[in-house]
Amino acid sequence: MAGRRARVQNAAMTADASGPVPSPDDDVARLTDAQRSLRAQMLATEHWSLLASRSTTQSEVLTRIAIFLTLVSAGLVTLGVLGNATEFRGWFGVAALGVLLLLMLLGVITQLRVFNTATEDLVYVLAMNRLRAAYIDLDPGIEKYFMMGTTDDMSGTQQTYYAFAARDRSQVFASSMMLILVVHAALVGLFGGALTYALSASVGWSITVGVTLAVAAFVAWMAWGYRGYFRVWRLHEPLRSSAGT
Repeated sequence: MAGRRARVQNAAMTADASGPVPSPDDDVARLTDAQRSLRAQMLATEHWSLLASRSTTQSEVLTRIAIFLTLVSAGLVTLGVLGNATEFRGWFGVAALGVLLLLMLLGVITQLRVFNTATEDLVYVLAMNRLRAAYIDLDPGIEKYFMMGTTDDMSGTQQTYYAFAARDRSQVFASSMMLILVVHAALVGLFGGALTYALSASVGWSITVGVTLAVAAFVAWMAWGYRGYFRVWRLHEPLRSSAGT
């Protein structure tokens, strides 16, 4: 009975969607109205799935950032309290190095997640731009109503991220990624400076080593981030490109 019912349902669907059943390579113009409607529903479902996944990812990484900054604040306050209690002598140096090392390691974990999230977000934007292009294929007249990008290339993603302005350095420096990068680089410098002072008791060497390590950490993380960003573009093959690209 179940197989018979399935055959009846398939026959009804075929009758409703009259006309040739297109292969994956068929042009959109050959689709019947019923097939266009079905494709629009599937595209919309995928679009909502991407939106939900992007929202969840952004929420998760912002929570991670908030937790990290809270731990940094708590750690520095703890060092201040310990310093007052020990008059910055005795076991304070060991405790300070331990706290700074822990915060630095947590910073590495958080920074990796932030960069991974940035890459994931770029992929989500590319996927949604590709879906908008599919909507335009179904109904070319709606293209003028899209403010976000409709091409899955670099120009299209920049239109999605910066719909009303061209991308400049201020948008990069004001990002959450840059905030975490600066905080983590400062922690690396503090740990390096504190360790140098514990070994040499030289303030000058401590400052020199601390600043050098902070700058090196900042540059290294920036290089890591840009390498991951351009890796996506090396692997991605756009289906629709902007005019002139």
